[in-house]
Amino acid sequence: MDTEDATTMIPPRYQRLSDELAEAIHGGRLPVGSRLPSLRQMASQRQLSLNTVIAAYRQLEDAGLVIPRPKAGFEVAPRLSVPQRSLRDAPSAPTAPLQQVLMARVLEAQRRPGVIDLAFAGPRGRQFYPGAQLARHTAQVLRHGQQTVETYARPNGSPRLLAQIVRRGPRMGLHTHPERLLLTHGAMEALQLALRAVTQPGDAVGIEAPSYFNLYPLLTTLGLQPIELPTHPQRGLDVDALEALLEHTPLAALVVMPTVHNPLGCTMPIADKQRLAELVNARQLPLIEDAVYAELQFSEPPAPLLKAFDRDGWVMVVGGFSKTLAPDYRIGWLDGGRFAERIALLKFQSTGGEPQLLGDAVAAYLEAGSYEHHLHRMRRLYREQVGRLRQLVAEHFPAGTCATEPQGGFLLWLELPGVDTRELFERALAEDIVFMPGQVYSRGARYRHCLRLSCCQTLDAHFIAAVERLGAIARELVAATR
Repeated sequence: MDTEDATTMIPPRYQRLSDELAEAIHGGRLPVGSRLPSLRQMASQRQLSLNTVIAAYRQLEDAGLVIPRPKAGFEVAPRLSVPQRSLRDAPSAPTAPLQQVLMARVLEAQRRPGVIDLAFAGPRGRQFYPGAQLARHTAQVLRHGQQTVETYARPNGSPRLLAQIVRRGPRMGLHTHPERLLLTHGAMEALQLALRAVTQPGDAVGIEAPSYFNLYPLLTTLGLQPIELPTHPQRGLDVDALEALLEHTPLAALVVMPTVHNPLGCTMPIADKQRLAELVNARQLPLIEDAVYAELQFSEPPAPLLKAFDRDGWVMVVGGFSKTLAPDYRIGWLDGGRFAERIALLKFQSTGGEPQLLGDAVAAYLEAGSYEHHLHRMRRLYREQVGRLRQLVAEHFPAGTCATEPQGGFLLWLELPGVDTRELFERALAEDIVFMPGQVYSRGARYRHCLRLSCCQTLDAHFIAAVERLGAIARELVAATR
């Protein structure tokens, strides 16, 4: 299927009806508690088949926007509040050892048999990856290029894959070329190489707060000092706060996730991206843009990357295929901007190169033209699953719980009133439920009332029961405090 054809297909009738009703719910024209027309009434009003209306209503239910009521049809579901302030307003003393201990506890728990894992941000299940198609392309590449397994990998061993990354880039404002790109062993190596290219041990590096938990050990390993920057749960990095900080605190680099943030799920407004790009170019401050979730934006067309507004190459972009296509292939990539030559040398001096076989296999899948169709399906699925998870939280967690409204991906960040999520973590773990406590996302205790949930797995009865039980434990903790 041609990529353009896949993205311009007219949605089926049930999808159009579902989208229209969802827009009315989000816009407040269908308030909480209001009833939708019965299935037969809606079918008659819209001159649709009964099956079409049933499919639309079921999609709204899966997204957590409506609730079926026995003998009363469907009504608009309760809504959660969304955090309205920067999540770094509260002062916090450093607690780096606690952060490491909690992360170790999470990793240990995820290896235990029988644990229901609400923490891992890695899609699980055949419905999330085109595994069969990718396997066919891999076998085909191996049949026609057996010599690749008898040859040492070079730093950019798959020109085919580089060409596909260049071809797809403009869709999100990335206008690059193969000489500026580097294939890496996952996005983490790309982050490491970018940081090594622009920093020295002892330098300060600005990061968002909350921020991707693996940044902290990475910065520590490189001898770098993380400087946490206020980050709004809906608008992302606070550019005003960054600009004020730079007046008195020198930074060697920034690491930010402006498009589908982890753990918040937010995307910076375009005006803020433009302003941030202008700021780092004016100050000649290297910025590393982590874009690993950017292809899972819910909006169509997708918002442009920050890199789209980079004037002089001070922005580097980290991407990859683990979240969307081939997790075990561990293929990441890095647009090094003005630092591309330095980064390529560091790659050669450290891990050499990436396997051509795996790069060519992913390239073959992209060349076949079905990747955009796959992404379109995954964006819709994740949007539904995030909505369903938000609804479960609204129904079962303590009154006053706030949850983000992600603009992409499959992560949900919660703020719980009066609940220490460390205690909640231990109580839940005793019942074989694991989640990400908020304190792993900062070196301080400011997120001790927060947690992150992931919904990139089948939302089966076990998953639903785990979320319900987690909410019940949280309610018990609130009651005990009172």
